[in-house]
Order: sequence, then C-alpha cells, then structure tokens
Amino acid sequence: MESNILIFGGTGYIGKHMVKASVKLGHPTYVYSRPNSTKSDLLEEFQSLGVNIVRGGLDEHEKIVSLLKEVDVVISALAYPQVLDQLHIIEAINVAGNIKRFLPSDFGCEEDRISVLPPFQAFLDKKKRIRRAIEAAGIPYTYVSANCFGAYFVNYLLRPREKHDDIIVYGNGEAKVVLNFEEDIAMYTIKVATDPRTCNRVVVFRPPSNVVSQLELISIWEKKTGQNFKRVHASEEEILILAKTLPDPENIPVSILHSVFVKGVTMNFELGDNDIEASRLYPDMQFATVEQLLDVFLHDPPKSASAAFA
Repeated sequence: MESNILIFGGTGYIGKHMVKASVKLGHPTYVYSRPNSTKSDLLEEFQSLGVNIVRGGLDEHEKIVSLLKEVDVVISALAYPQVLDQLHIIEAINVAGNIKRFLPSDFGCEEDRISVLPPFQAFLDKKKRIRRAIEAAGIPYTYVSANCFGAYFVNYLLRPREKHDDIIVYGNGEAKVVLNFEEDIAMYTIKVATDPRTCNRVVVFRPPSNVVSQLELISIWEKKTGQNFKRVHASEEEILILAKTLPDPENIPVSILHSVFVKGVTMNFELGDNDIEASRLYPDMQFATVEQLLDVFLHDPPKSASAAFA
C-alpha cells in the first residue's frame, strides 16, 4: 500500500538513501529542502525520479503545514545541529492533524536505553527531548534505532583506501557492535514507516549477521586482502582523557567511539516488550552482511564511505 512520504533532510548522508528507497518502493515522495541548498545535482536527480521538491526553511510554519496536508508519513533525517529544529515539525504536524506516522531523526544508538559519556549524552538528550515532545503531542510515531552506519565506520576503522600496516583498536577490541549498510537502513526505514505493526514502537536494526567486534572485523579484512595489520590499541583511559579535554564539539566523536567500540552500547541491552528487531519483520528481505560490505571496499574502494552506495 503506497503512502505519500515527506522527508526532511533528504539531501543529507542518510537522507538521500531514504529518498531513493521511498521512490523504489513506489511511494509518492516529497523532499523539503532549504532554499539555498548547494546540492543542486542531487535535487535534479531526485526530480528525474519523480520526487516533489519543496524549498523552504524549518521556521516557515504555514508552508510546512500546507505541505503536510498532502502527505501521510513524515520522516526526518536532519543532521545533529538541527535536532531541536524538529520541534517546528512537531508543531506543524499538530496543526495539520492528518499525519499517520512521524519518524524523528534517530537512526543511531537507542538513546532511551543507554548511558554514555557527557558530551555524547548531551546530544542524546536532545533526541530524547524530541521523542518526549512527540509522545506528549499524541503523534503516531516509529523510533528507528539503526545503530552504526556500516560504510562510514568501515571506512573510518579500516581506512581501506590508504596504504598502511596498522589499525587503531579502541579499548580491547572485543565489544560487539552493529554495522548496518546505509542503503539497508534506508530501505527498512521506509518499510517500517508504513507498517501498522511498528506504530508507536521502537524498531531496532540488529540483524545477527551484522554483529561484529573490531578484532573480528580486522580479521575478516585481513583474510580478504591477504594483509596482516598491526593492532594499535587506544586504551579506555586515553579515550576518557580526550573526551574530557577536547573542546566542544570535538569531544563528541571521541565520546561516541568510547560508547560504541569500548562499552558496546549497541548490544549491551536486551530488547523490551515494545521493541521490534527489524530483520524479523520482513522474511523476503535480508540485510547485507558485513562480509558483503567489505567486498564493496575490496573490489572497488570508494572515495568516500557514501560513494559505495550513491
């Protein structure tokens, strides 16, 4: 069943994949884009796919309300600096009164279930504020906990385009993490956005095939490349010092590394009664495995993480 889907942040890193997934699944798709967006080539590509482009600011309340009345589902893929700007979207959804589902810009760790270092926690607190505002307004929602963007973190951790003989390991390298391909995150997000089973639920993207430790990831990469890498460990103590001493916002990435790769926050909690694991919802679909992602980097190393899935 098709739904009219509106995507905020559709030209961003994960947003562009969601726009393409929405079109591929046959939904009439709208993108709300800034008037001064510099991504004209991408917007032209969207238009060639039949996407409706609407330009405007997040503070243009009446324009957003008018657009909302033409759609059923709203997905926000706004980046970190714009997290609290989603309050404008919530206000407009309240006025429009017709939206069947809203997916806020989560797509990372499950913020209601984890405890992290203060710089990262301050970021997650903003996302929690958006969740609570949605609930207080009585807006039908789906929260997507997509965990780690696979191409991004493989590119960061393994540096596949560089010539090197060492790889940095954060902590002991044994913490389990969830690495999901960006295209899969987008496709499953569009699926759950229109699925009645996921209304007012938390959907966690935790397919068993994509749960891996840093050390396991390095070993798989060594087998594929025939190389042997020296593992250079950055201790938890070193990372904690950086998180405390680096200025804001440089302390946020370090805090994320600590949370995900030292403490293993994507895997250190059990799913609750209101949680759904995404890979169990659609037996006809399958998340690409970590091995398959590494094959992309092995056979045609992209210039950037996102280029592998452009």
